[in-house]
Amino acid sequence: MAGIEKVVDQLNFLIKASENYAQNDSWYFSNTGTSDPVVLCNRLESAVERAAWPGSSYMKQLDSARRLHQPARLLEVRHVALGLRDDLVAGWVETVVELVHADTYSDYLEMAEGLLAKGYKDAAAVIAGTSLEVHVRALCVKNGVTTAVAGKPKKADTMNADLKKAGVYDGLRQKQITAWMDLRNKAAHGNYSDYTKDDVRLLIDGVQSFMTNYPA
Repeated sequence: MAGIEKVVDQLNFLIKASENYAQNDSWYFSNTGTSDPVVLCNRLESAVERAAWPGSSYMKQLDSARRLHQPARLLEVRHVALGLRDDLVAGWVETVVELVHADTYSDYLEMAEGLLAKGYKDAAAVIAGTSLEVHVRALCVKNGVTTAVAGKPKKADTMNADLKKAGVYDGLRQKQITAWMDLRNKAAHGNYSDYTKDDVRLLIDGVQSFMTNYPA
């Protein structure tokens, strides 16, 4: 599938770009002050997050790698990216992940609709929540609200609060978005009995309406 191929191409590029730094950690101990390896590490982490399924072994490994300091962090993140890349190429990905990256879905909410229809309520909740987060970030960009602090992306809850402070929407809307994000987090962390298929249906419809009323 073209979606999978694009993800693999991105991983390949970053894996290749970080190869020299991973093989020789002298950059960390030198006085040159180069930031390239750290930037590459951040980009690799983002690439893994985009491609890996929440709660998967890849994300667990990434979380562990993030607890390390450089240069070990770059090395471990790169190992996670390599494993994910190889599994994607070999086709050893879960059915849900393949569905998410399939070309038949034109956007996140369509993915969520398709997943819910196939009985994947938990996956649908995560994808709908991802759609919400992407839109919230886009609203920040549109309205001049910063989306990062000290070079690190802001969390969705923080951006939501910032948009309310900026007057993009009111407190009631902020609370509704917080509730939607909470449902998404329950799905991502495996608390599947805390919500129903109907809740996910309302989530998808609500996010769709929000995106229509507050276009980015």
